[in-house]
Amino acid sequence: MKIYPSAAIRQNYNTVSEECKKTKEPIYLTKNGEGDLVVMDIESFNRREKMLSLREELLAIEEDRLQGRVGIEIDELDAKLDALLESL
Repeated sequence: MKIYPSAAIRQNYNTVSEECKKTKEPIYLTKNGEGDLVVMDIESFNRREKMLSLREELLAIEEDRLQGRVGIEIDELDAKLDALLESL
């Protein structure tokens, strides 16, 4: 995890941008010594959003299963998960 003062984004935008893209990790920016913002490259952000969406879907499916609701067949689930993982 990298932490920079907020001035780094103004003074060294290209450096911060390159580091985000290289490491695929967010960079935390502080203001007056306190956490203020998180910056990450768009590819990593999109991947993270897709993974969060997948987790939400899986939790909903598991909740339905635990409550005895009828879900999809295992083959359908497997195909859906494969398609989602390929899109990451």
